[in-house]
Amino acid sequence: MTTEAEDRRSQSDEARSAFAPPPGVVAVPPPVDNESSTTSEFAVPEGLVPPEPPPSERTEGSAFRRPSATTGQHPLPPAAFTPAAGIPAVRLTRDVPWQDRMRTMLRMPVSDRPAPEVVHRGEDETRPAVPRVLDLALRIGELLLAGGEGSEDVEGAMFAVCRAYGLDRVEPNVTFTMVSISYQPSLVEPPVSASRTVRRRGTDYTRLAAVFALVDDLSDTDEASPVTLEEAYHRLGEIRRNRHPYPTWVLTVSAGLLAGAASVLVGGGPLVFLAAAAGAMLGDRLAWLCAARGLPEFYQFVVAAMPPAAIGVALTIAHADVRASAVITGGLFALLPGRALVAGVQDGLTGFYITAAARLLEVMYFFVGIVTGVLIILYFGVQLGAQLNPDASLAVTERPVVQIFASMLLSLTFAVLLQQERSTVLLVTLNGGVAWVVYGALHYAGGLSPVASTAVAAGLVGLFGQLLSRYRFASALPYTTAAIGPLLPGSSTYFGLLGFAQNNLDRGAASLSQAAALAIAIAIGVNLGSEISRLFLRLPGEAAERRKAAKRTRGF
Repeated sequence: MTTEAEDRRSQSDEARSAFAPPPGVVAVPPPVDNESSTTSEFAVPEGLVPPEPPPSERTEGSAFRRPSATTGQHPLPPAAFTPAAGIPAVRLTRDVPWQDRMRTMLRMPVSDRPAPEVVHRGEDETRPAVPRVLDLALRIGELLLAGGEGSEDVEGAMFAVCRAYGLDRVEPNVTFTMVSISYQPSLVEPPVSASRTVRRRGTDYTRLAAVFALVDDLSDTDEASPVTLEEAYHRLGEIRRNRHPYPTWVLTVSAGLLAGAASVLVGGGPLVFLAAAAGAMLGDRLAWLCAARGLPEFYQFVVAAMPPAAIGVALTIAHADVRASAVITGGLFALLPGRALVAGVQDGLTGFYITAAARLLEVMYFFVGIVTGVLIILYFGVQLGAQLNPDASLAVTERPVVQIFASMLLSLTFAVLLQQERSTVLLVTLNGGVAWVVYGALHYAGGLSPVASTAVAAGLVGLFGQLLSRYRFASALPYTTAAIGPLLPGSSTYFGLLGFAQNNLDRGAASLSQAAALAIAIAIGVNLGSEISRLFLRLPGEAAERRKAAKRTRGF
């Protein structure tokens, strides 16, 4: 009885599913409708067996999965994906300078960057802690930014250091007074960020070259014995402790010779040379005294601009047979901030607008300091009856051979003031001589305008400087900054200030406008020459990929 009751209850409507076929009826599968059926696009078709992924992809193939291997307190990054369109072949070798390699990498999207090659940089196989790598990158970026390097190359150096130790998802950022960097281990973990403030700046291109050599050694993955993190810190400490290659008295003498050579360029003779050199050396010593007392650079420029102007005014009052304008112009050449101007315009042309605005604002403050110092002396000179003639700018004597040697001497002394390596002084001296030859041929012989002639000469300076830096695998600044010295607008600046001192505002404004145009032509010409070398020179090896530039915004 129990069995029959259970069978009867199992066959009742309550116990039977509404989707179950009745007894004796064979279920017929529904027709397959490809349009209306709900299937998954990710389902594997029948008859196909998916291949087994390699062990590295099975363990750490997803960016959303926490990596299994860790070092210290931060995990290692997961394996990088390969985009559908492929990735550019970038070899981290010595075939090309590291600036070109890292610049290409930085202009790629993060998802398209190739994963860094694994290089064992120590006795064990574990990678160094992430905070120490970021700190090393920040210290190197701080030295480069303080030395006047462009923001793009500073970011490239920081990126190269991080990739050398296996950190590929890093984003460096450079402003005028701060360098920062952020590293994201994976998409599911918080990023690690660090920053350093740049408080002191200096012009020591020897230190700059040493930092470039360190970054070059770190970014080379083909070395038999790569640089470990401890060795990198040790070399960085030695770079910081190294003294300047030239003593203080050599810098003072170089400032005087620079001013004397500049006075010869604008038509001065031996007496003018000596007067300009004496004024520049006296101004340099006064500026050093102000710096020792802790005065800002603005007041140092004000004080340094006064002695050359005072000597020129005194010679005019004494009715000496010298050109006072050449004496004052020579003193201004030693003070014009050409290095900061070129760096500011370069940052603006490469898209670092905040840093460019800050650098140009610094140039404006220095220029205002020079104007203030010279105007004070010129005002008192005019009140004392000094007969300063603005028309003397039109009576420049053409002495090609003397001016070529004067331009080379100016570039030589400028290189010493920038604390360059002795091996680069001769090359930059020749580059400065070529710049003046081109300018003289276009302006004096060809009758071209001073602005156009200056732009072409500065473009050749930038081109030759970039070629020399590629040959030496170093920074281009030591080969270009001192070479533009003969092209600086010293005479236009002086005659503009003289016009204001004599209450001739129209003449003064016209001269200062020409000085500003010449300065911009120098900066743009140097940057354009560097970009032309990157545009047309094919790089050796697989790293000859064209770097990606920013898209045109059409002004929006």
